[in-house]
Amino acid sequence: MDVLIVLGALVFLMVMAYRGYSVILFSPIAAMGAVLLVDPTAVAPAFNEIFMEKMAGFLKLYFPAFLLGAIFGKFIELSGFSKSIVNAILKIMGAEKAILAIVIVCAVLTYGGVSLFVVVFAVYPFAAEMFRQGNIPKRLIPGAIALGGVSFTMDALPGTPQIQNIIPTPFFNTTAWAAPCLGIAGSIIIFFAGMAYLEWARRKAASRNEGYGQNHLNEPETISSKVLPSPWLALTPLALVGVTNFLLTSFIPIWYGRFYSLGLPGLVSPVQAEIDKLTAVWAVEGAMLIGIVFVLVTGFRDIYGRLASASKAAAEGAVLAAVNTASQYGFGAVIASLPGFLIVADALKGITDPLFNAAVMVTSLSGITGSASGGMSIALAAMSDSFILAAQNNGISLEVLHRVVAMASGGMDTLPHNGVIITLLAVTGLTHRQSYKDILVITVIKTLAAAAVIVIYHLTGLV
Repeated sequence: MDVLIVLGALVFLMVMAYRGYSVILFSPIAAMGAVLLVDPTAVAPAFNEIFMEKMAGFLKLYFPAFLLGAIFGKFIELSGFSKSIVNAILKIMGAEKAILAIVIVCAVLTYGGVSLFVVVFAVYPFAAEMFRQGNIPKRLIPGAIALGGVSFTMDALPGTPQIQNIIPTPFFNTTAWAAPCLGIAGSIIIFFAGMAYLEWARRKAASRNEGYGQNHLNEPETISSKVLPSPWLALTPLALVGVTNFLLTSFIPIWYGRFYSLGLPGLVSPVQAEIDKLTAVWAVEGAMLIGIVFVLVTGFRDIYGRLASASKAAAEGAVLAAVNTASQYGFGAVIASLPGFLIVADALKGITDPLFNAAVMVTSLSGITGSASGGMSIALAAMSDSFILAAQNNGISLEVLHRVVAMASGGMDTLPHNGVIITLLAVTGLTHRQSYKDILVITVIKTLAAAAVIVIYHLTGLV
C-alpha cells in the first residue's frame, strides 16, 4: 500500500502535467495527498517544514541562474545575434545539409547559454526555410532541434551552463567541467548516433518521395532582410560566457577559500558561506552577467526600444521556470520522506553498481515528472548522500557521479508531457503523432549514451 501511494502521487502529477495543468499548483496537491493517506496529522507540518523549505532552498540557490540565463537569451534574440549565427551557418552548409546545420546551430546557442525555449523560436523560421528548400519533411524539424538543444549540449558536454549541468554541483562539490573526458565521449556518441538516425529518416522519406509537405500549421513568414550583425560579433558573447565560466570556476576558490565568513555591521553573528558548494553556481551567474553586459553594449541600438518589455518578459519566464522546478523539488522532498519511497529505494539497491543505480533513479524520476531538472532535483534531494557514500566506497570520483547523473536526467525526461517538447511541437505547428517518434529516438540514444559513459569509465578509468 505504501508503494502504491508513492506511485499514485507520481502518476497523478504526470497526468496533470500531460493534460496541461500547472505543476506549481499540482505538485503540492499531489505531495500533500500522499501524506494525507499515510498520516493525516502530518499534512500541515509536512507542507511548511518539508515542501516549502525545500522549494525555498532551491530558489535561493538557483533562481539567479534562471533569471540571468533568461535575460541573456532574450537579449541575444533581440540584438539579432541569434539570427546572424543561424544565417551564417546555413549559408555555409547549404540546404542539402539542413539537418546538420540546424543541429549545429542549436548546439552553438544552447552551449553558449541560450535557453532552449529561446532557441526554438529563434531557429524554427530558418529551419522551416532550409527544410523547404531541401525538400526535407517538416516533421523532422523537432528531432533536429531536440538533438542540437536537449541532448549533449544540455548536460553531457563539459562546461555547459545549462541548469541540468549546474544542479549536481552543490550536492557533489563539483564544477560544471566535471569529468570532461567522459562528457566529451558521451557527446560524441549522442551526436553521431543522432545524426545517423535523422539522416536515415531523411533518406527513407526521400525514397517514398515524401517532401516538405503542404498545408502545415504555423508556417513562418518570409525571413526578414534586416541587416544583421556580423556573425563573429554574434558569436563573441557565447564564447565570452564559456571562457568566463571556466576562469571563474578556477579562481573563485582561490579568492574565497573553502569557507567565507560574512560579517557585516547589521548581522548579529557572521554568516558562513561554503564556497565549494557555490563555486559552479557563482561562476555561471558571473559569466552570464558579463555576457549580458556585452550584448547590451554591442546590440544596444536594437535592444533599447524593447528593453523594458524584454527584461520584463525574461523575468516572468525565469520566475515561471524556476518556480516550476522548485515546486517539483519540494514534491520530491515530501515523497522521499514517505515509507513507500524507502521501499522503492531499497529495491533499487539491488542494482549494485553505484553509477547505474544513480542513473536509473534519476532518469526514472525525470521521466515521471517530465523534467530533467525536476527529476534530478527530486533524486538528489532524497538520495545524494547515499549516492556519494556508494561512490566513495567503490573508489568512484564524484566528478564521474556528477556527469552520469546529469546525463541520466536528460534521458527519459523527454516523455510526451515534457514542457519543452510540448512547446517545440506547438511552435513548429506539428503534433505528437507526426514528430514525437523522432524525439523519442533521440531520447533513447541519450539514455544509452549515459549507460555507455558508465561502461567507458569502468573499462578505462577516464574522468
